[in-house]
Amino acid sequence: MTHVWGFLTPVPQENKAAYVESARKSWELFKEYGALSMHECWEAEVPEGKVTSFPMAVKREEGEAVVFSWMLWPDKETADRCGASFETDARWKEMMDMPFDGKRMIYGSFDPVFEA
Repeated sequence: MTHVWGFLTPVPQENKAAYVESARKSWELFKEYGALSMHECWEAEVPEGKVTSFPMAVKREEGEAVVFSWMLWPDKETADRCGASFETDARWKEMMDMPFDGKRMIYGSFDPVFEA
């Protein structure tokens, strides 16, 4: 069964083009490590919540957009091999100039329970 990596992060509006370019570059490496697809979604309508919300989760600041992303892998083992490569493949370090505050990124690894 497939495996999913999910991400939520705030990105300064003025860094949108740089963010998209960073995603394009990293996709080539993720694909080489076996990722099936990568989806980068820029905030269109993301309301503030009273108890919880996407903006609250990433502590969105004035002038930032929330980006919701996910990657699909053929299985957890393939995803884990890619994750381990972050420490061993120097090409990842070349991409570390990220156009957002990585400290406020939320991420996780998920096993699908229903797919249609």
